[in-house]
Amino acid sequence: MTSNDLTTRAINTIRFLSADAVQQANSGHPGLPMGTAAIAYTLWSRHLRHNPRDPRWFNRDRFILSGGHGSMLLYSLLYLTGYPITLDEIKNFRQWGSLTPGHPEYGLTPGVEVTTGPLGQGFANGVGMAMAEAHLAARFNRPDHQVVDHYIYALVTDGDLMEGVVAEAASLAGHHRLGKLIYLYDDNRISIDGSTDITFTEDRAERFRACGWHTLHVEDGNDVEAIDQAIREAKADPRPSLILCRTIIGYGLPTRQGTAKAHGEPPGEEELEGAKRHLGWPLEPRFYVPEDVLAHFRQAVERGRAWQAEWQAGFQRYRDAHPELAAELERIIARRLPDRWDEGLVEFEADPKGIATRAASGKVLDGLAARLPELVGGSADLTGSNKTRFDGAQDFQPDTPAGRYFRFGVREHAMGSIINGMAIHSGLIPYGGTFLVFSDYMRAAVRLSALSHYPSIWVFSHDSIALGEDGPTHQPIEHLASLRAIPNLVVLRPCDANETREAWRVAINRRNGPTAILLTRQRVPVLDRQIFAPASGLQRGAYVLADLGEDQPDVILMASGSEVSLIVEAGFNLMAEGINVRLVSFPSWELFAAQEQAYRDAVLPPRVTARLAVEAGVTLGWERWIGPRGKAITIDHFGASAPYQVLYEKFGFTAQKVTQTAVRLLKN
Repeated sequence: MTSNDLTTRAINTIRFLSADAVQQANSGHPGLPMGTAAIAYTLWSRHLRHNPRDPRWFNRDRFILSGGHGSMLLYSLLYLTGYPITLDEIKNFRQWGSLTPGHPEYGLTPGVEVTTGPLGQGFANGVGMAMAEAHLAARFNRPDHQVVDHYIYALVTDGDLMEGVVAEAASLAGHHRLGKLIYLYDDNRISIDGSTDITFTEDRAERFRACGWHTLHVEDGNDVEAIDQAIREAKADPRPSLILCRTIIGYGLPTRQGTAKAHGEPPGEEELEGAKRHLGWPLEPRFYVPEDVLAHFRQAVERGRAWQAEWQAGFQRYRDAHPELAAELERIIARRLPDRWDEGLVEFEADPKGIATRAASGKVLDGLAARLPELVGGSADLTGSNKTRFDGAQDFQPDTPAGRYFRFGVREHAMGSIINGMAIHSGLIPYGGTFLVFSDYMRAAVRLSALSHYPSIWVFSHDSIALGEDGPTHQPIEHLASLRAIPNLVVLRPCDANETREAWRVAINRRNGPTAILLTRQRVPVLDRQIFAPASGLQRGAYVLADLGEDQPDVILMASGSEVSLIVEAGFNLMAEGINVRLVSFPSWELFAAQEQAYRDAVLPPRVTARLAVEAGVTLGWERWIGPRGKAITIDHFGASAPYQVLYEKFGFTAQKVTQTAVRLLKN
């Protein structure tokens, strides 16, 4: 046991490392680290099973700082416990090129489990991690071999609990009885605008109890023993747990503690020195870490090595007893795809009547799920519409956690954040489906998946006005352009069933960022690939479907998704008039932009300036590909309620309109 003095000094080390860094940067949030240092110390010194020398050890407990604005708390803990974060990095907080940015970023700083800062995201990511843990434990553990057995902890804030995504995620977590989920709530009752009395007065404990959570109270957030006891009780309960810890934001600051002034600005020299005097801390040097305190924290290195070695020895016994299961789990953890995983996927025969690409996607999923046991996913209460449930899928439910199909309910935002948590937990390949128009509800999660390079897969069906009678509330207009605007998100809008298969190939192979697959509600023709180029051209973003005519093209017709069938029909009309036409399928701007210039010029020859793009979305962005002489048949207004054939006719998405526009373009 540590002495009370050592414990107190260890907690104050966390406080003042954090406050010194914020003061030196002249930027940041000192309030959370100073107010929650005792909570973090208790968790990290007494409960969190992790190995600082192997931050990616599979069976580690996960810790999420959902209130990512308090990032210096996490950086202090990482440095003190022996992660590859130096004191110089602490001193370089929020500066160019440092490992200690303003908010924690996954993939940048060793030990950061998830990108946080947009409030509520970390909370919901943790739910995804807990679902992944429960799923893998059910599939791979055996009575004498608990090879998947870890907790997901998070430090959550008033701001987190105000966010709507938290209500969605908490409801689902309670339904699934995720007992490995333990959240410590920094109940300081202060937000940027002041006391939470002005906005946030419901009984938080009752709210979570109503969602099926186990709730506990710690009256003094500096009471290490009470915090420790609450965590122990939480571990023993089969429900997810919320531990409400009454804290004082900016604890120790003479005039600012307990006020909004402690939240998001440097304390100032006088205030910081006053806090150090109040808590008996040396004024100099800055970034002071007592040797015995550092030695105390660094015991985490040996504990972590021992925990990991113990787990590895247990895994070897598991491998001896269950070699096939062990090999499969190791492959999943390593994110290695099985050999020949994409061989024999469904090939769709040419069919002018066609099939909706959402339906084709469902058929492709049937084949993929049989070959990829790590492929899991679901829908936000639109399973039948999104076609996301593959043959033989069992639901993930409290009594069947080995199930691979997830019912998210009408919770698009939580679904997005949960998928992100699952995607980085262990090597599962998760996907989530909804209508394209509802990507708005989950945009924060989609954006973070791109920023953080999570390999999440987004399945967005009903991708245009062609969903028809539901009308403009459900008809996406600006959404395709909006998704394309997100860096590192690959957006795929396949033109037919075979391109849909190739879109899934791209999504499964892509491990350095998310992929969005946009699918039709209506049938679209399955192109005859004896006449047109192979659908594998999708993998390069855009490709020449066909050159129609006897010479070099006079005009290029390009389109994505369902509008490709329009340019095909128009292309043959133009060829009959003696016009040489190039048809280009353009499913992904991002993949095409990543190709070498020679390939891009081969598809879109610079000398051919007569270019026409056709897409049932806003025009924005097409100027990059059509050039100054080009034209676009698009839609820059909201839709209407009518059968889709009527809408396409009224809004000019017809082969006749494409033909006429191309002719006028050539005359100009």
